[in-house]
Amino acid sequence: MKTQPLGKTNVTLKQINCKKREMYKKAKHLGMSHPSVVVCSQELDELLNHYQGIYQFNFVV
Repeated sequence: MKTQPLGKTNVTLKQINCKKREMYKKAKHLGMSHPSVVVCSQELDELLNHYQGIYQFNFVV
């Protein structure tokens, strides 16, 4: 699953959960340290960081 650039889209919980499931499946079949799993984990981190920023911003304003 390719994600759009984070600055141009709103990250939804659906996107986060989809990426999480993708990472779990890859880790189960390839192992936790496989490069594909690491990349997926980094993409999930980006989604979570972006979502957290949006969530915090909405409560600060």
